[in-house]
Amino acid sequence: MTAMPERTRTDAATTAERPLGDLGRRLAARRAHLGLTRQETAARAGVAPSYLKHLEEHPGAAPNRGTLLSLASVLETRVSELTGGAADRPPGLEQAARTPEFTDLSTDECRSLLGTHGVGRIAVSTPSAPAVVPVNYSVVDGAIVFRTASGTTPSRASGHQVAFEVDRIDDAFSSGWSVLACGPAHTVTDPDETRRLDQRAYTAPWAGGHRDLWVRIEPHTITGRRITV
Repeated sequence: MTAMPERTRTDAATTAERPLGDLGRRLAARRAHLGLTRQETAARAGVAPSYLKHLEEHPGAAPNRGTLLSLASVLETRVSELTGGAADRPPGLEQAARTPEFTDLSTDECRSLLGTHGVGRIAVSTPSAPAVVPVNYSVVDGAIVFRTASGTTPSRASGHQVAFEVDRIDDAFSSGWSVLACGPAHTVTDPDETRRLDQRAYTAPWAGGHRDLWVRIEPHTITGRRITV
């Protein structure tokens, strides 16, 4: 699993622009996901690039409803997503599309979607019942790796066959995909390997705290599915 995520021409620009505030971060993240620059986004939404820059870089910016609707349309999302109104709602609440197409993904497509980092869910066995928990993960040299703490639910994966799942849902278009990787999990004990993973990790676990136990999953099977309109 050596595939790297696709790099868009906005990666460097988005980092340099440093969007601020909830709306600004969501606007920048969404257009980066679509591979759009500020200039392209502004032109399609009918606003000045300087105003879009203001929206992204000023936490107190308050665009009117019409501007938000235009930006949401260009960014293929909903106003509630841009403003954070859907932050506490599970994805997939919208109605199914009229003519959905359900397809299996190739192994290469699955590997590409796994990318090198993100948030996924690991299924493990516990003394009381099976458990599925989210973890921040990276893909390093074909293996799925994540940091946790000894005694936590994710740490129980070590020494067992596990399932690891990632997905994306687009409520605006009732579409999405999911990838499932299965294989053995092991605790990383080699100090050199631990240091290497520390250096290559994209981000620290969002849960915070002292989490220095690396767990490595070697996928034996990778499957995926996609729903499109």
